[in-house]
Amino acid sequence: MQFLIKAYDGENMLEKRLAVRGQHLENLAKVKGKIICAGGILDEEKRMKGSVLIMDFESRELLDEYLQSEPYIREHVWEKIETELMNVVIVNGEKVGK
Repeated sequence: MQFLIKAYDGENMLEKRLAVRGQHLENLAKVKGKIICAGGILDEEKRMKGSVLIMDFESRELLDEYLQSEPYIREHVWEKIETELMNVVIVNGEKVGK
């Protein structure tokens, strides 16, 4: 199952986000085979204000296990998180799904 995760930082969280970013990247490395795409959402000044991840887990429960380990959640960087099922069809211009 593929999931689209949009996570928005709380107000004035840029400094804390940057302080926790190393932990966040280390945690992502543990599930690198599950990541289709990931990156920061930028504001008008090109500063990070959130994240978008497209991930592939066998179940919602496994996604939730990952989210429980996410440093941006544990450290309260992300304030609002939206998760939706997604059907990934094209990656890097190549058709990979239906």
